[in-house]
Amino acid sequence: MNISENKNDSVSLFFINWWLGIALSSDCQFEKAVFNLEKALKFNIFTNHLTLISVVKSVISHLCYFNWGKIDLAYQMSGEAVQVAEEVNDIHSLAMAYTAHGVCSYGKGYFEQAIEYLLKALDFSEKIDYFSYVSFSNLFLGKTYFEVGNFLKAGEHYDRGASALKRVNIMPTCMNLNKIGSIRSKVMNDEWNFDFEHLLTLTHGNRAKVFEGWIQRYIGEILLNCDDQCFLEAETCIQNAIEADNRNGMIWHLGGDHALHAELYKRKGDQIKARENLQKAIEIIQECGADGWVEKYQKELAAVS
Repeated sequence: MNISENKNDSVSLFFINWWLGIALSSDCQFEKAVFNLEKALKFNIFTNHLTLISVVKSVISHLCYFNWGKIDLAYQMSGEAVQVAEEVNDIHSLAMAYTAHGVCSYGKGYFEQAIEYLLKALDFSEKIDYFSYVSFSNLFLGKTYFEVGNFLKAGEHYDRGASALKRVNIMPTCMNLNKIGSIRSKVMNDEWNFDFEHLLTLTHGNRAKVFEGWIQRYIGEILLNCDDQCFLEAETCIQNAIEADNRNGMIWHLGGDHALHAELYKRKGDQIKARENLQKAIEIIQECGADGWVEKYQKELAAVS
């Protein structure tokens, strides 16, 4: 970077800050990631490069602000990315912006809007063989359809997300996350002949902190729903998710961990701890600005006797 700055090489500085920001976001160093990506954004604002302005805003919104739990900022910036991408009508920036806004709509708890944008994103991403964003859009379509109770569609999208990455042999942890998501959906739909050893193989090799808690929460939810005898193992995974997301500063995800912990306690018949964890989830999610999720968890809390 020092060489590029000394030579005033703006193109190299853009790519250095771009890739450094993406790497830092995967390592959950969100403040540093935003710092570098905003430097990349400034280069393009200065030159009025609208396509790249949209692209960088998309990445900051869903890889940084969403995972960091700053959902209001994420939603605002992804909306700006969509506005610019639609203005320039560039398919690459549209694929990224629609994905980002779909992810951030999901983060807000606006499920119908999330599906609308993610389906648009998937269409554009598939047209240009943008495999990483085919996977991202399918991953979050899987998550969103799961939340609205359409487990069949959720599983289909998780499978498509995994297949996209397998075709080009990239992003193995994201591919495995899609596979775990597929198992999670099939367990809910009574379609999965459960194989715990196979599930464990999908957790190996993760080097990205951003996926640590996410993977543990998914496995905890699978164990919680596949067998009443797995409560102990499920609780261990959920506690691992809470510890990982707290350690990594993934605040919005932390709220979801506590909501799942509440569900475990409800099934164990411990209504006091169920309420405590739902109240904690609401506090966390409220701070993130995810109002749709707050409403969802408040309804769940009201239903706990």
